[in-house]
Amino acid sequence: MKKAFRLEGLCCPNCAARIEKAVQALPGVSAASLNFMTAKLTIEGEPEDLTGIAESVAAIVRRIEPDAVVKKA
Repeated sequence: MKKAFRLEGLCCPNCAARIEKAVQALPGVSAASLNFMTAKLTIEGEPEDLTGIAESVAAIVRRIEPDAVVKKA
């Protein structure tokens, strides 16, 4: 199952790459892709894991890019 998020306020391509790499390493994530130009993060994983993953994504974004806000796409 796929889930998409929009990262409002994402202003650094290096931070986008770090976020993508950290999300890919989360348990239950089979794939993650963050397009810096559109600020869209797409995650693939098992449906039962995606709720916990969404919370982890928000924490990762706050840690790496504190001014960015995670919203459902």
